Amino acid sequence: MNESLLRDLVPAVISVLVRRGADFASAEDAVQEALVEAVRVWSDDPPRDLKGWLVTVAWREFLDAARAEGSRRRREARIEAEPVPGPVEAVDDTLQLYFLCAHPSLTPASAVALTLRAVGGLTTRQIAQAYLVPEATMAQRISRAKRTVAGVRFNQPGDVETVLRVLYLVFNEGYSGEVDLAEEAIRLTRQLAARIDHEEVSGLLALMLLHHARRPARTRADGGLVPLAEQDRSLWNPRQIAEGVDLLQTALTRDRPGEFQAQAAIAALHADARTVEETDWVQIVEWYDELVRLTDSPVARLNRAVAIGEADGPRAGLAALAGLDPGLPRHAAAAAFLHERAGDPATAARLYAEAARSAPNLPERDHLTRQAARLNEQLGR
Repeated sequence: MNESLLRDLVPAVISVLVRRGADFASAEDAVQEALVEAVRVWSDDPPRDLKGWLVTVAWREFLDAARAEGSRRRREARIEAEPVPGPVEAVDDTLQLYFLCAHPSLTPASAVALTLRAVGGLTTRQIAQAYLVPEATMAQRISRAKRTVAGVRFNQPGDVETVLRVLYLVFNEGYSGEVDLAEEAIRLTRQLAARIDHEEVSGLLALMLLHHARRPARTRADGGLVPLAEQDRSLWNPRQIAEGVDLLQTALTRDRPGEFQAQAAIAALHADARTVEETDWVQIVEWYDELVRLTDSPVARLNRAVAIGEADGPRAGLAALAGLDPGLPRHAAAAAFLHERAGDPATAARLYAEAARSAPNLPERDHLTRQAARLNEQLGR
């Protein structure tokens, strides 16, 4: 049985139940029960109308749950009689589920979890494994999120930027557990792109593909981090790079620049360079200028300072870094890199060690610690 196909059907089936009168939380629970039943009975002989089967079983689950809770009388006025199994109407409200799961009343963590559950079709156990938290903890988080959006009704277009932000968070969560969240984010963003014609959706998908293309070269066999400049570029995925560049070029022709298009353009320039020496740092700085203009993000300014250090020399990079808050994530690491390039290994070693102490993950901490040790060894000689 194709589990990816099943997950693709989940948002459309939830949408059908909601349109028939089920509240979102109950509809989502009923669809999860239907998925369990599908795994149990389909085996290698699935029905011809997969969506219709799931809708029928999920609707029965919803009605059974409603009756069990003694709520049938309150729902009779708005719940249709159980439909005869057959083809399901073609209306697809999947896009509304994206907006619902990215509702501004939800915390980012809750929005991500609800998106993976309702739109992605993942089980609570799979999401918990991906986030390295107990299943009970994730179940509580998802239940709170569903209660928060239980009464939300869509009478105006949702915020695409919020949906994209949630998908971007999913992509950046890493690769732990049974489900690869980076690949899941790409799958969901493709799904969104098929339903909405928006240049920033294309920009985000391009950005994900361009970053994901470098994944095979990012770590050593022992799990150690490999910086971009040291990566074996022959390991990069050319098909994903080509697709990402094509998506980006199409989006840019609309002349409606956005944050994700700018980030994708920077990633594309890195991907286009056959060696690190061929990287077009001048253009990268120009795109960081555009990104800063669009977002005024301190992180974008930090990355811009490093790019200036490559384009115009480390002293220029340090000058650009000087006006930024030293408390910014990875500020010390950027300063260490630029000081080393400027010929000040003592300061660089101290800053690498400082950066290691505040690193957000173990591979990054180990990499920065090694950098500090390497310079200290050189100084000791």
